[in-house]
Amino acid sequence: MIRFSKSKNKKVFACAIAAAIVALTATNTRAQNTDQPYQGVIGKTLADSKEWWAQPPKPPAGAPNVLWIILDDVGFGATSAFGGVIRTPTLDSLANNGLRYTNFHTAAICAPTRSALLTGRNSHFVHEGGFSHISLSAGFPGYDGRIPSSAGTIAEILRNNGYNTFTVGKYGLTPDEDATDAGPFDRWPSGKGFDHFFGFLGSQTDQYKPDLVEDNAHVTPDGRHLNEQITDKAISYIARQQKAAPGKPFFLYYSPGATHAPHQVDKYWSDQYKGKFDEGWDVFRERVIANQKKLGIIPSYAQLPARNPRVQAWNSLSGDQKKLFARFMEVYAGYLTYTDFQIGRLINYLRETNLLNNTIVFVVVGDNGASKEGTSEGVIEPRTNPAREKTEAEYLKANLEDIDSIGTAEATTNYPLGWAQAANTPFKQWKQDANSEGGTHNPLIVFSPKGIKDKGGIRTQYGYVIDLLPTTLEFIGIKKPEYIRGIKQDSIQGTSLVYSFDDAKAPSRHIVQHYYIFGSRAIYYKGWKAAAAHRPDNVDFIFKPGEKIVDKSFDEDVWELYNLNEDFNEINDLAKKYPDKLAGLKKVFDEQAEKNHLYPLIDWFDVYNKNIHHPNGSQTQGPIK
Repeated sequence: MIRFSKSKNKKVFACAIAAAIVALTATNTRAQNTDQPYQGVIGKTLADSKEWWAQPPKPPAGAPNVLWIILDDVGFGATSAFGGVIRTPTLDSLANNGLRYTNFHTAAICAPTRSALLTGRNSHFVHEGGFSHISLSAGFPGYDGRIPSSAGTIAEILRNNGYNTFTVGKYGLTPDEDATDAGPFDRWPSGKGFDHFFGFLGSQTDQYKPDLVEDNAHVTPDGRHLNEQITDKAISYIARQQKAAPGKPFFLYYSPGATHAPHQVDKYWSDQYKGKFDEGWDVFRERVIANQKKLGIIPSYAQLPARNPRVQAWNSLSGDQKKLFARFMEVYAGYLTYTDFQIGRLINYLRETNLLNNTIVFVVVGDNGASKEGTSEGVIEPRTNPAREKTEAEYLKANLEDIDSIGTAEATTNYPLGWAQAANTPFKQWKQDANSEGGTHNPLIVFSPKGIKDKGGIRTQYGYVIDLLPTTLEFIGIKKPEYIRGIKQDSIQGTSLVYSFDDAKAPSRHIVQHYYIFGSRAIYYKGWKAAAAHRPDNVDFIFKPGEKIVDKSFDEDVWELYNLNEDFNEINDLAKKYPDKLAGLKKVFDEQAEKNHLYPLIDWFDVYNKNIHHPNGSQTQGPIK
């Protein structure tokens, strides 16, 4: 209440009233959607003025709930939903009652994939060509790790259209220097459109001792597995929202750290796979590719690529190696099945509360291919283990002594390279290899009881992570915003997949896509792909003792050419047969690189040799996470 002394003159009184009106107007403006232009009339007096209030955002009538699920480091051939031998009954059910997209792609590593997913724009275009980690970002527009406000996220768009927005699990897009309780928080989830966040800001964390954050502050974990905690929190967010505003739609971005290392899970889950992998990774690959053909996941003509030269034939391993390596995979499989169980808890909650029928679910089964970061022998302790610096025999002995700790809270487990290739069946290479389908080709499941008619259908249209944002907007009936919080938005680069929901034979509409991760690169155009590996696999975490990084000029890279329309998993290199086609695609790559701020080319040699400097005086260093 405003009080004025009778002794004050009328001029002072008028000024005070004017100031109060301005203050109240400013307060109300902050509470309104500032993207709506003022539509009232402002006269000199209240009598000749007309009030106007911005309407609170409302979703379209009957707007569905939206659930995005993205897993980490899984591999195309791991889950039973896509022909793998690891049980994922929840994903199976969603796929069998929805659609399987078998030609969907990611950016080959986590932060670029997630930035592209959340913004609907290519990763370099939104400054995430590397990471937000200070050790893996660079002072160039495509690499500084700071998503601009002109690239609004799906959460910002949906919140401005009447949704509540929640995220749990891995975020991975907050710059290291901002990731303390002092902020700033504009690049935390709360600054990118999420009402609530519970999870971790970095690229990886311990599953029992996570670097845990709730909203804008670090909190103490309770000792339970992180997957259980984030699922509980997701359910609580929805329950609280629906109690306060029944029927109000929500967007949940569910992003567990699984199955990124460290592979940690209760033995109840890993012991379910005791002896299941004793036949080894070569038999695993043969079995999975047969399953994939039977399910129609891959073409019947597809052949298994040759075993990678860095992977030993299973039958050539010693008995001790087989015992150790099989246990690594038992733990990984249990970890994946446990993650599926937690997703099932969430889906069952939605079903039991009658929310699932009006929900659309997107599941991206991996933000890249299976991880090659477990070395040739697998990891139990960190790479600082002194035995790692000695011989393979000494390292094997050390791991055998610690075999019972694999997958426990006391270990930092990651499986050997051979299992990564197996999990990526039927593709070559793995995570980080942006030149290869093994790094970028991941399954997508779309489930919607109301929106999907072809239950269990398979879709072969080309897709990329930037497509999920426009797909979601079109499905709901929301227009792409021109402004968010008064900031003009860059064009959304993705292509909606809604056209394919009811038409399995519709031609692909996403026709061009570039890829680049620290040297490896590729260009896709209308079913053809040109790709160049840059020192493939020659990075620290899969070195054999004594190996060194050897620099290599980008001009030395050998480009390959594939017709993916007829060669699903890149078996036949056509570069020599069609040199003009290759030259044309390389030109398209250059055009896309210029458009999306991909240059300058930065590779692992630059990272490990500290060629990238930061304003605080530090330089990039250390292994990827």
